[in-house]
Amino acid sequence: MSVNFGSKRLVVGAHYGLRDWLAQRLTAALMALFTLLVLARIIFSTGPIGYDQWSGIFSPQWMKALTFSVIVALAFHAWVGMREIWMDYIKPVGLRLFLQAFSLLWLVSCSGWAIQVLWRQ
Repeated sequence: MSVNFGSKRLVVGAHYGLRDWLAQRLTAALMALFTLLVLARIIFSTGPIGYDQWSGIFSPQWMKALTFSVIVALAFHAWVGMREIWMDYIKPVGLRLFLQAFSLLWLVSCSGWAIQVLWRQ
């Protein structure tokens, strides 16, 4: 005779926990380091910051590549956070799907616009 101890637990959910937690921390660290780099370049620049100096900060190709990666990281960071909010607090599936699709479309649009501004100069 077999005896099962304890209750049978039904585990449900998307199981994004560790991956989302790690993604949030890594993207936040990248954005923090980028912010410190830009602040250092502003603080150690000579004279008042005008358009020419501000444009000069982002003109090297390595800075454009780094800024591009930060824009992508920011969009992914925001997507993970918004997806969690929608999954936790919006119970009707249709509304949740609409909000997730709208959020994703909005973030992709904003990222595309930011990248266009970055490489326009």
